[in-house]
Amino acid sequence: MLTPSQTVGPFYGYALPYAEGPFVAPEDHPDAIELHGVVTDGAGEPVPDALLEICQPGLFGRCPTEADGSYRFRTARPDAYIPVLVFARGLLKPVWTRAYLDDEAPFLAQVDPLRRSTLVASPSGERSYRFDIRMRGDGETVFFDHTGYAGPEA
Repeated sequence: MLTPSQTVGPFYGYALPYAEGPFVAPEDHPDAIELHGVVTDGAGEPVPDALLEICQPGLFGRCPTEADGSYRFRTARPDAYIPVLVFARGLLKPVWTRAYLDDEAPFLAQVDPLRRSTLVASPSGERSYRFDIRMRGDGETVFFDHTGYAGPEA
């Protein structure tokens, strides 16, 4: 018997605070970068109670969005992209996207040119990248089917 789907959250009292939270890599890590941005809904309004997770080889981080929809991770620069999992109110399941730090990644050539930019983080300072996530509507971030996900690929 299948258990019927429920919307995701709010459940942050169980998932947060997460000990390491958004500090995935030590501050003095030679490849440490900051990934930050804002999560917005279909109307462009901030999503203040989403939960984001990133997962890279040997690294995991989790952080909530703030009242203004912002989030911030300190992690290590990836070879190609940072997988980002978004949990938010109203979703039956979390959604999965990727934050590419370089718009030359081969995979991006396969993405509709009009939507490609939603997968590319913008430099916003030394070792800092902005990656905004739009949950729906104009400029919606590209989300992936993560069924059978086996790990990062170039």
